[in-house]
Amino acid sequence: MQSLYKRKTILAYIAGLFLTIVTFSSCLTGYLEEDLKRQQQQIKEQEAEMARQRQELEAISAGKQIQDKSQQDCTRAFRDYFDKAQLSTNRDEQIALYRQGLKLCPDDDVAHYELGRALVDAGRRGEAEQEFEAALKINPGFNEARRQLDSLRGSR
Repeated sequence: MQSLYKRKTILAYIAGLFLTIVTFSSCLTGYLEEDLKRQQQQIKEQEAEMARQRQELEAISAGKQIQDKSQQDCTRAFRDYFDKAQLSTNRDEQIALYRQGLKLCPDDDVAHYELGRALVDAGRRGEAEQEFEAALKINPGFNEARRQLDSLRGSR
């Protein structure tokens, strides 16, 4: 009889242990599912961030390509037009060369300034004023362009 009692006790203990394991397993499964959902959300957020960064890199790359082309255009403008205009003694040729160069490299403050000076020498004061203004728009601290513009406006 004692042996039967021991067996029942052992079986009850095993059944209790089994219930504890099932309960623990259920809790663990719930926790793991919750953790998995958190990880899935983190992955979605990381993928969204990676897509945003990819777009940003593409935009930077496109901007760099535009900047590279702009730099190449300005190099060509200097080589083919601005440098030749500096060497020319013919005012009309200087003006034409600066205008052609500025079509390639419109943001060169010195080229606008030099074109303005050539236009002043050719007696084309209104156009010269516009070129000095353009130089100052690009580079507000360009004192010589400011002085030339003030001089033109003061002599009206």
